Amino acid sequence: MTKDTILVIGASGQIGTELVTNLRAMYGNAHVVASDVKSATAEVMESGPFEQLDIMDESRLKEILDKYKVTQIYLLAALLSATAEKNIELGWALNMRSLSHVLDLARYGKIKKVYWPSSIAVFGPTTPSINTPQYTVMEPNTVYGISKQAGERWCEYYHHKFGVDVRSIRYPGLISWKAQPGGGTTDYAVHVFHEAIKHGKYESFLSENTTLPMMYMPDAIRATLELMEAPSEKVKIRSSYNVAGISFNPVEIANTIKGHLPEFEMTYKSDERQAIADSWPQSIDDTLAREHWGWKHEYDLKTIAEDMIINLKKQYK
Repeated sequence: MTKDTILVIGASGQIGTELVTNLRAMYGNAHVVASDVKSATAEVMESGPFEQLDIMDESRLKEILDKYKVTQIYLLAALLSATAEKNIELGWALNMRSLSHVLDLARYGKIKKVYWPSSIAVFGPTTPSINTPQYTVMEPNTVYGISKQAGERWCEYYHHKFGVDVRSIRYPGLISWKAQPGGGTTDYAVHVFHEAIKHGKYESFLSENTTLPMMYMPDAIRATLELMEAPSEKVKIRSSYNVAGISFNPVEIANTIKGHLPEFEMTYKSDERQAIADSWPQSIDDTLAREHWGWKHEYDLKTIAEDMIINLKKQYK
């Protein structure tokens, strides 16, 4: 394995928590620096270097890069969909300025490879919602989606104009038991498992038949690492790749949970996140990711629910 040193920005979040441990297993603990504005999990904090970092502080970022001689950055810091709608100025500033800082560092040779996640939020109500293709109408109607769409354009521009090796995935909703939900519209599919085990019931903020694309975190981490490890010539899209797992609605996840916890009850009370969900795709066509670098998901709703319940039961004991 290469001697690259990697900086993960946003290591305390849902993706970062698991990405750091996987990267450290691949590259060695000392070669993966975790960073965030807040402390991470004990596993992340104790297994390798951690630096406190506000990504808006460009001088602090450069200080960390020099200290560890960083060659790759995974930029995960962002204000997610529902949270960004409550503070649109911060959502735009954080999501865009953090990316521009990192792309400029790569442009001028400070780092050689960048990972930046996009989202299905780049799509909007005018996008075909079934098997949403890689190239299609993109008219997002949230500040999060607008920032991600703009970010995709910047990534592609920096690659073609300056040769920056930047890679990206449009994540669907992500499900994980290792980190708490982070303020996204799809986070009901995480929260429901916690509430099912703790209280035997859950009130969904999305309506019964709101179908959305989802993915289990092990699949998402594997997709991220496979894309980053792929030879450059196989990475033919430098905006962001569609990547799909499965699609389901709240009724389907409730029925699956009942198979393990028969007394579980789900009720429904839509809030402002319903309008966001209604503007997003129901399913994703990820043919190009499969063709270009061999992507293939492994988890379905049944295996996701089994793993979530087993691990959360241990956690709540």
